[in-house]
Amino acid sequence: MTVPPRTPPLSAQWAIGIYAGASPLHLAPAAANPVLSHLDVSDVPAAFVADPFMAHDGDLWHMLFEVWNRDADRGEIAHAVSRDALRWEYSGVVLREPFHLSYPHFFRWRGETFMTPETLEAGCIRLYRARRFPAEWECVAELVDGVAADPTPFRCDGRWWLFACTPPSANDTLRLYHSRRLTGPWREHPASPIVSGDARRARPAGRVGSWNGSLMRVAQDCYPVYGTRVRAFRITELSPTSYREEEAAESPVLSPGDGGWSGRCMHHLDAHPLPDGRWVACVDGRPHREPETAAASPQPRALP
Repeated sequence: MTVPPRTPPLSAQWAIGIYAGASPLHLAPAAANPVLSHLDVSDVPAAFVADPFMAHDGDLWHMLFEVWNRDADRGEIAHAVSRDALRWEYSGVVLREPFHLSYPHFFRWRGETFMTPETLEAGCIRLYRARRFPAEWECVAELVDGVAADPTPFRCDGRWWLFACTPPSANDTLRLYHSRRLTGPWREHPASPIVSGDARRARPAGRVGSWNGSLMRVAQDCYPVYGTRVRAFRITELSPTSYREEEAAESPVLSPGDGGWSGRCMHHLDAHPLPDGRWVACVDGRPHREPETAAASPQPRALP
């Protein structure tokens, strides 16, 4: 998430949920959502949690996400772990800098774990490598100069690609970069910006994935307010000289409900295939109004 107004009111609190379904475009609540909120954060005074990314490793699911630290007055990256993707145990902040961090897009490459969090105040997109996952990280490269929100790298056809929203204040411009090597040098695509002046589909909303033979990107619909819902777009042409996409028929794939923990906004989606063909995703949501006390949580469901 972009740096919110300081300091965010309780009514602005985001939380994290788990959805599942037959595809990354057909998802429904699968747990006692939210599975993580500011109430679960035990090591810093948290205003909210948001921007979750997760991955499966052996018997465990790992999740990285933003925690807004009230004392530091900025976002930091925290970690949680689960055995079934439904019940999550918070383990603590794993990366903090003297500037705001959010959107911890992490991925494996050649046996190592990397992350490209949003680092607006650093004035560039930074690449971090885990010295020891999940608790120790080091910055190993500065990929793209400038203020860019929600950097989202992915690999296709032997090349690295990266989406980012610039400038982030308007949420209406999406730029595309590419490189032969993860650490660069990175070049802006000749078709970039691929979205300009359209806050309904510009800003990245999570990991780029593959579905039915096509790459799929997800985008925040920031109308009428920031992060209202999530739309999906099929990338139909991608090369160093060309880019085309079309909105999926199933879009939007996440929308706020009539009430509850995600009644006002949903702006993030990270979906993963399961061995039996189903999909599971971590999402986030924002309520219309923060409850004064935490309600007792019902028992988690089995994944549908």
